[in-house]
Amino acid sequence: MEKFDVIVVGGGSSGLMAAINAAEQGVRVLVIDKNPKLGRKLLLSGGGRCNVTNRTTRSELIKHIPGNGKFLYSALNQFDQEDIIAFFEGRGVALKEEDHGRMFPVTDSARTILGTLIDVMNKLGVTVRLKDPIDSVLYEAGRVVGVLTRAGERILAPSVVLAAGGRAYPRTGAEGDAYAWARSAGHTIERLYPTEAPLLSHDEVIVTKALRGVSLRDVAVTLWDVQLDGLSAAEIAHTVCHEKLKALTIHQMDMIFTHFGYSGPAILRASGHVNQYLHRTGFKEAYLTINLAPNESREALMAVAEDMREKQLLTILKHWMPEAMAESILTLAGLDATTPYKQLVHVEFERLFDLVQAYPLTAYESQPIEKGFVTGGGVSTKEVNPSTMESRLTQGLYFCGELLDINGYTGGYNITAAFVTGTIAGRNAAWSSFAAE
Repeated sequence: MEKFDVIVVGGGSSGLMAAINAAEQGVRVLVIDKNPKLGRKLLLSGGGRCNVTNRTTRSELIKHIPGNGKFLYSALNQFDQEDIIAFFEGRGVALKEEDHGRMFPVTDSARTILGTLIDVMNKLGVTVRLKDPIDSVLYEAGRVVGVLTRAGERILAPSVVLAAGGRAYPRTGAEGDAYAWARSAGHTIERLYPTEAPLLSHDEVIVTKALRGVSLRDVAVTLWDVQLDGLSAAEIAHTVCHEKLKALTIHQMDMIFTHFGYSGPAILRASGHVNQYLHRTGFKEAYLTINLAPNESREALMAVAEDMREKQLLTILKHWMPEAMAESILTLAGLDATTPYKQLVHVEFERLFDLVQAYPLTAYESQPIEKGFVTGGGVSTKEVNPSTMESRLTQGLYFCGELLDINGYTGGYNITAAFVTGTIAGRNAAWSSFAAE
């Protein structure tokens, strides 16, 4: 029967950081993982380039982690984005900053990041066991005492860090095993749902594939807290533009029409909110709109059109969007593409610009959690100490990474949460093991 001071279950981003920070305190650490290799999901992050963090302000970071981001305040006071950057640069990894504060290794390879984490861990003498799934976490008298492997081996430790991930990307081994281990310690698992996942729709343009493959650049996608059943597309656009409705979330980025619905960064960021809205309300569909010229006011749009008043409507709309999108708007507005702008009456150009600023979409759900980038839901943060990542219910049990009910947008926010929670969990798990001796 082996004994360690800290056992880290899961060899992903948060688990590797937890193991490193625990070992730096001088304790004996075991990383145990059912996968044949460490960091399988990390290698897929950032499109294989690994967006290690986002160099933004603390408030912006929290804002971009809509799933309980405020829980991270205490942890970020101990280890934040700049510390992540210093960690890698201090170990010879050159980083570069790209748009919106995203930080990547200059090699543009996630293997650089994973290799660095493994090298540091090896130098610290961390023991690694792969292809060794655990069956359960062992508890006695309200505290952790170790783990039991599926092979029937008991491995003892006074501190256990659960870093086994959520359910997104199951091909990386993320099957939600750790939820049962957390429940056995009395923890609540908040409802699991997909985030950063494409949206599914029965809209006519999707069913007919009229806009399949059309990409839109720098548009604003808004999810509305309203049901607009029975209204035409033009009526929905008019309602959105001229009535005070509650917007649940707005994301100004790119998007794309697919054969099943909608995707692209703006849609992915809205998806978790859509899933939560549909679950909360019980509605069958969520209503969203696209502002195809979000940087222009209605007056500015009309001024541009007026300057081209002799030209056909299709030609004018192509100033702001792809031709196929312009054709769809004209169809919904009931206008002929060849009509010169100067021939429109007031109600017609109002209808036209309503659709430019609020082209309507609906979504009935997103792709399933297994196809999402990030798992929403997880171990309730109310039951975890935000300063240490230790369970409030079971002594010596720590949580980090996607297993927690924390989720952010793509752009380096989720891996930041993983590195931060892993660091804090690892350090405190080591210190707790001293007290248990």
